[in-house]
Amino acid sequence: MPPAAWLAALSTACALWLWTTPTAATTRLAKLTTRSRTPKVTTQRRKLLDLLLTPQSPKRRAEAWRLASIELCQALTAELSTGRTPGEALTRAIPAVSFPDADVLRPVLAAARDGGDVPAALRTAAPQQGGEGLCHLAACWQVSLTAGAALAALTERVAATLRTAQMHRQDVAAQLAGPRTTARMLAVLPVLGLLMAAALNMHPLNFLFGSLPGLACLTTGTALNACGLWWTNRLSTTADP
Repeated sequence: MPPAAWLAALSTACALWLWTTPTAATTRLAKLTTRSRTPKVTTQRRKLLDLLLTPQSPKRRAEAWRLASIELCQALTAELSTGRTPGEALTRAIPAVSFPDADVLRPVLAAARDGGDVPAALRTAAPQQGGEGLCHLAACWQVSLTAGAALAALTERVAATLRTAQMHRQDVAAQLAGPRTTARMLAVLPVLGLLMAAALNMHPLNFLFGSLPGLACLTTGTALNACGLWWTNRLSTTADP
């Protein structure tokens, strides 16, 4: 078989693979519809371990901190419901949670053990990205100290709010996965078109780089492709910062 036929077959196979492969949104929807009845704490702990074992990026690190904050609020609520004091409950809840950086919470443990300023320690330990849960927990602790409110009820409400926000972020990411995948596929299609034209001995590179109409088509196509990718990325970033 001549090389041109091999190249045409390879290009056709790549195009078919791009069109038939399920998108990330479809995969996410299948997981949501077929997930088992696993307890929430176990599911969140599994997600947290997956994030900790994968290469860390700023987005993944923030996601790991959010999941750890939810688990901390749930563990603290469970400890408080047994009748322990807030300081003792916090000292027992923090070691039970797998944080991305456990050393950051050592001042919080010291403040809870020695009766120090726990809200200030929590705000200091909260990272800039993903530390919303720790800041909410610090606010609940401050309200419990000043107004005498039940800390267990406050932490339980914070855990529910954080879980709702986490589900909302996952839904937004799932809805944006389709447009992002489509944009990437459309960006690759011109390359596949060039390969198929080369396989048919049409010499597309000679036309694109060797003539004025070809240079105009190349410049216009590249500019439109770049603008489409930039616009799609801008829309997705606005919807999911």
